Amino acid sequence: MGGVDDTEPPLKRVKGLSVDLDNHLNNSTLLRPVIPLGGPMARPFRSQGKEDMVGTKGVIRKVEFVRIIAKTLYSLGYEQSGKALEEESGIYLHSPVVSLFRKQLLDGNWDGSVETLRKIGLDEHILSSASFLILEYKFFDLLKRDRVMDALKTLRCEIAPIEINKKRVHELSSCIISSSKLALIGIANLCIDNGKLQLKLLDDLQKLLPPAVLVPERRLENLVEQALNVQREACFFHNSLDNALSLYSDHQCGKDQLPSKALQVLEGHKDEVWFVQFSHNGKYLASSSNDKSVIVWEVTSFF
Repeated sequence: MGGVDDTEPPLKRVKGLSVDLDNHLNNSTLLRPVIPLGGPMARPFRSQGKEDMVGTKGVIRKVEFVRIIAKTLYSLGYEQSGKALEEESGIYLHSPVVSLFRKQLLDGNWDGSVETLRKIGLDEHILSSASFLILEYKFFDLLKRDRVMDALKTLRCEIAPIEINKKRVHELSSCIISSSKLALIGIANLCIDNGKLQLKLLDDLQKLLPPAVLVPERRLENLVEQALNVQREACFFHNSLDNALSLYSDHQCGKDQLPSKALQVLEGHKDEVWFVQFSHNGKYLASSSNDKSVIVWEVTSFF
């Protein structure tokens, strides 16, 4: 809704990633004031040292690893565990400025969130697109509360001057004339409560902002699933159900799991058999032979 293409590479979404995540996340607390651009947050990353990496291969950044675990704990509802991890590690899921930004969004403080967004240090194009999206939701919120003149002012004085996605601006203007247009542009029900409206906005922004700013939802689960899929595809003798995959050990099927014993010998053809095929329901087996015959066997009769 009003944002950039979700397929845009994440590296293009950041303007040098002006937040020094190593120093910033390791030494920040939610109670510290927002640091303006040009301050310590605007410094580029320092090079990763060995002490900043975890794992035997030395390819996993500790900051990213801890943040993803914290995100998972919060997503699973383990609030106290997530806070404990942040406090003990000194690595926080969100920087103070991002935490303030999220709070303002969830509180419906549209203007404050747009102002705070400028302090994160995003690329100008991403900043404009994210601001457009937030103001779009502000517009919907005003319409929902029957504040039509305020919604019109927001459209004219805040959304239109951004000068991106003019087609979307025209669609929004049509909503002022007819509320039925809302269903056509993605907001089918204005009666949803504010909490759900804010959460939907946060979900849309998640697709727009760089993952280093907002850690994607279910990121750890996706990484684990990818690892299991790689193990399954690399298993030369794979012959087991997916529920046999375990996180406790690397997956590997043995030769003993392959069918190796004859359970039934079907006699009927007078020459070599060229092809066999089970029916879709598994109840029948068709076989064709060099003797120019086809036999359909009833599987349940001999198994």
